[in-house]
Amino acid sequence: MRVPWRTLTLHTPSGSRASSVPADVVNFVPACSSTDAHYLERLQDFLSRARSLFVMTGAGLSTESGIPDYRSEGVGLYARTNRRPMEHVEFVRSAKSRQRYWARNFVGWPQFSSHQPNCAHRVLQQWEEKGKLHWLVTQNVDALHSKAGHKRLTELHGCTHRVMCLGCGAISAREELQKRFLALNPEWSAQAGAVAPDGDVFLEDEQVLHFRVPSCEECGGILKPEVTFFGDNVNKATVNFVHERLAESDAVLVVGSSLQVYSGYRFLLAARDRKIPVAIINIGPTRADHLAELKVSGRCGEVLSVIQPF
Repeated sequence: MRVPWRTLTLHTPSGSRASSVPADVVNFVPACSSTDAHYLERLQDFLSRARSLFVMTGAGLSTESGIPDYRSEGVGLYARTNRRPMEHVEFVRSAKSRQRYWARNFVGWPQFSSHQPNCAHRVLQQWEEKGKLHWLVTQNVDALHSKAGHKRLTELHGCTHRVMCLGCGAISAREELQKRFLALNPEWSAQAGAVAPDGDVFLEDEQVLHFRVPSCEECGGILKPEVTFFGDNVNKATVNFVHERLAESDAVLVVGSSLQVYSGYRFLLAARDRKIPVAIINIGPTRADHLAELKVSGRCGEVLSVIQPF
């Protein structure tokens, strides 16, 4: 089905671009020109043909909710600072590293946990409700898809809103851990700097020296966010489950991901092997551009809000 050009434009009647990004968070979204209407029309056709759509989302979706990403040119964490995320091995081996991580996370949690879904999250949730979206896999750990109401969802790298014990495997709510932090550290305080994609903030090492970290209430083990840290592997059962959902699908849409991390890229390789067509919405190049029959450059919310795939 082809639609009139006027339903595909991203411009307001006055000619200025209508942005899906609130003004106070636009600095986390890379610069991007208006999306060409021809590519929007092709995306409309691609999605209209799909009957069982598999969607993979990445950090480029959440930047429009005010959460920075790591790799975006000029505005990502790697471009703005020399800071790098916590490595799995460092967290497991070093009590001092865990103390530093949790102190920073404690300070950043109120702001990080308050972020809300943007229009792109809501559009995808509407597609799920209407039966267009078969399964959604997100590489994000911010819970914004859950907040938007998604049910057919796999959080590939886990979620910062859950905490797990490395000893007994017990899962608990991150919000409950915040209360335990407050009880253990009634006099401790620190000013939050910029918040990282995983909720961490920038604090000096001397600021965290006296921060106390609780243990698991069940077994006394080490508590860790239920997320896949850098250097760790995604659970094999989760990977197999996602492959099964992909096999049930007839089209793949990538939204807001450069796919630089293999844990997500592997599913694009699997789509190629299964001859499942792929379309990508992203600002800037991705690792899977050569695997896609269509690449649309643009802000996720602006693109998705004008598509009518039914």
